[in-house]
Amino acid sequence: MSTSPTPTHARTDAPTRREQILKEAARLFAARGFHGVGVDEIGAAVGISGPGLYRHFPGKDAMLAELLVGISERLLAGGRLRVAESPGDPAALLAALIDGHIDFALDDRPLITLHDRELDRLKDEDRKRVRQLQRQYVELWVDVVRALHPAASGPEVRAAVHAVFGLLNSTPHLGAPLERAEMERLLRNLTHGALGALAV
Repeated sequence: MSTSPTPTHARTDAPTRREQILKEAARLFAARGFHGVGVDEIGAAVGISGPGLYRHFPGKDAMLAELLVGISERLLAGGRLRVAESPGDPAALLAALIDGHIDFALDDRPLITLHDRELDRLKDEDRKRVRQLQRQYVELWVDVVRALHPAASGPEVRAAVHAVFGLLNSTPHLGAPLERAEMERLLRNLTHGALGALAV
């Protein structure tokens, strides 16, 4: 499973066959559900036979686990990298965290849909791993927001952070898409508005 701290949108190298398979699996699972997609269809999407997928993954369950655990790992690693790059500057760090999550929300919409619909299909240990990674990612944000709003209580800050994630992760459910720059601006403004309520 990927643990690279590099945000997914920043990659410039060609994806590996394994990454191609995961991308197409995420797209197909999000469109028609985990049980609505067969290995032959995933294979066809990347130009190999269905049985050829088994050289890369033992089955669809393993693909789903790698997709959901992997994106949680990448979000946390990316957040930690941003913390390391902005020591002592919570405002700059929060801006970087927001930008990173906006990129995720716009670039990885199938994974958001997949998480919402299929998380319960993971084995217990994989589902617990996802939840553990998500809690660490939330707490990373909470620490930054509390540094900016020291008068706010812990529960208030945590609720605001969860509200932000709800806003940002709603992108798969939007209607007619805006231009990328417009969408980024809208999401950034909504996020700052949600967090700004802590200063009231």
